[in-house]
Amino acid sequence: MGWVALGRRAGGGCRLSSNLSLSFASLASSFILTTLFVLTLALTLATLVRAEDIFEEGKSDKEILDNLLLSTRYDKRLLPPVQGTLTVNVSVLLLSLASPDESSLKYEVEFLLQQQWYDPRLRYSNRSRYEFLNAIHHHNDIWLPDTYFIMHGDFKDPLIPVHFALRIYRNGTVNYLMRRHLILSCQGRLNIFPFDDPQCSFAIESISYEQTAITYVWKNDEATLRKSPSLTTLNAYLIRNQTLTCPIKASWRAPGQLIGQLIVDYEDEYDEFGDSKCSLCQRRFEEQGNYSCLKVDLIFTRDRAFYFTTVFIPGIILVTSSFITFWLEWNAVPARVMIGVTTMLNFFTTSNGFRSTLPVVSNLTAMNVWDGVCMCFIYASLLEFVCVNYVGRKRPLHNVVYRPGENPVTQKREGGNTTAGGNEPNEIIACTNCGPNPCTHTATNGCAAEVRKKEPPHPIRVAKTIDVIARVLFPIAYSVFLVFFFYHYKGVS
Repeated sequence: MGWVALGRRAGGGCRLSSNLSLSFASLASSFILTTLFVLTLALTLATLVRAEDIFEEGKSDKEILDNLLLSTRYDKRLLPPVQGTLTVNVSVLLLSLASPDESSLKYEVEFLLQQQWYDPRLRYSNRSRYEFLNAIHHHNDIWLPDTYFIMHGDFKDPLIPVHFALRIYRNGTVNYLMRRHLILSCQGRLNIFPFDDPQCSFAIESISYEQTAITYVWKNDEATLRKSPSLTTLNAYLIRNQTLTCPIKASWRAPGQLIGQLIVDYEDEYDEFGDSKCSLCQRRFEEQGNYSCLKVDLIFTRDRAFYFTTVFIPGIILVTSSFITFWLEWNAVPARVMIGVTTMLNFFTTSNGFRSTLPVVSNLTAMNVWDGVCMCFIYASLLEFVCVNYVGRKRPLHNVVYRPGENPVTQKREGGNTTAGGNEPNEIIACTNCGPNPCTHTATNGCAAEVRKKEPPHPIRVAKTIDVIARVLFPIAYSVFLVFFFYHYKGVS
């Protein structure tokens, strides 16, 4: 019994020691965890204290920026760590608009492009006396959106470096302002030139970040561009503008159909590394994605006064000057020829001089109609003079005799017979004086009925009548053309 009791006591001691060991292990684990928590909290507080020390009132903006952009805490290669998609707010301020000449489809646009986004890594304390930090000298040390201009003509080579401004606000907002100068290739309806309104467009998007990473939006949902109070224009007349989001089909990136065609074309070709060009195209196709894009449309109009003073009014003057010949005598050959030829040559010279400034295209329908009709009127007035002069110089006919209700009475020619109603063609023969009355020669069966005299119109009278008709007809026809021309093309525009 004693041995049993001793065994039980020994077993209880073992269990007690085991429980004590577990208690010590548990206490040790709790102590270690508590120590780690305290150390972490201490490090965090130390970091915060250090941050507060960094942004205390006595620090300069240079010192603040240097500490913000330390390589150990800031990496410009990484996107700002925001929740979801990074939003870049964009706004445009127009500074100047210009065009080389009135008929050009190229417009130069100078503007300020403002981009604004949030980067939590660049926040600094409100204790700083600086509302914002001027980071213009740290341009290469801060992450910036890789904004790319598409759907435009070209950049104008700047005489001075590109101007920009870079500001960092307390809450981490970054404001990036850049001055750009674009040469826009515009689209115009040349078939109604100069009544068209050219439309110029350009767009911006990220060259490498897809829409899931960066989204461009118009700041404050602006539907139109802002204009500078000192906006200057030269041969450019902006009538309206609009801001919008690019349609997907308008992307400059190659569509899938085109890549598919390239795959077929390169099926059996290989590059210098031995890779199939088909696989290269396939990889390029796979790299395509959805990219956030913003678009600007600028709609210009042409200076109508310029074209009226240089094209239409001179053309109207030249055409109406050719109508002056209708008021001159029909036989004033030198004056009428000089006016007709001079107006024709002057119109050709004016038209060719103006067309030398126009785009070399074949669909200038409105200008072709204008030049063609004006030249036709000038040429028609010259032809009218030729006809009048020809008719006026013809020899007149006198005292032609007709029987009432019958064919004209014919007379005997010298050396020939006279017939009436015969098989020979009727002909009108001028009568000589046959006494006090009109010619009363009769046919073979005698003069059985009363005859009457018909005086033919004199050629000079015919020529003058043609001139009188032309004085009314030509101006009316030209006026109708002018009304139709300007009403039609202005309505189409």
